[in-house]
Amino acid sequence: MHGFLGMSDNWRTHARYWSTYFEVHAIDQRNHGKSFHSIQFDYEVLAKDVVAYMDANKLENAIVLGHSMGGKTAMTLALNYPERVRQLIVADIAPKKYDVASKFSSIIEGLLHLDINTFTSRATADDALATFVPEIGLRQFLLKNLAWTPERTLKLKCNIQVLKHKLDKIGAAPKEVTFEGKTLFLGGQNSDYILEQDLAKIQSYFPNAVLKWIADAGHWLHAENPKAFTAALHDFLD
Repeated sequence: MHGFLGMSDNWRTHARYWSTYFEVHAIDQRNHGKSFHSIQFDYEVLAKDVVAYMDANKLENAIVLGHSMGGKTAMTLALNYPERVRQLIVADIAPKKYDVASKFSSIIEGLLHLDINTFTSRATADDALATFVPEIGLRQFLLKNLAWTPERTLKLKCNIQVLKHKLDKIGAAPKEVTFEGKTLFLGGQNSDYILEQDLAKIQSYFPNAVLKWIADAGHWLHAENPKAFTAALHDFLD
């Protein structure tokens, strides 16, 4: 499961690789990618969405992997429906509260600008977004949210008008219950989303969790160091 403002396409390369070993399902969470839009948005409903997807696809249980927001959905799924999660893998997020509004304020402002204006080329949309998001790599990630309309204009796939009001829900910590299953947390060595001192909090929720670091990677660790990310998954799954 992808992170905030991401989509299943973010996992395409990894999903193709792992499909030689497993049946892989990369999903768009509600209000993201090609999934439905809804004013209801918190980790409880996101976890229920995954259960509904698993039921529809006759998946009794699964190895569940989530990055960032998707990691919190994965955690909530494991905590609320432990029988559906065979093993849990969480990428660069901890079971604690985050100040998403401060971290994403300029990104939200930039996407709202794209949402209320009409663009007929990705280049002009990129130029407009650059005013709010100067980092080219981050802009390229965000611009994946654009899709062509039949009128050959660009529109956002993500439901930014709802998501802008749900930042406190996205930053929320899970309810305090435990998941006893085998669990791996992966942190980007150059990221501040997981800190060394978070291990105690992680293990209070997930007593059988281990925390490993991905070198030369920030928050988007699976994209920034895919070789080390894949090797860590192999070590865990083998």
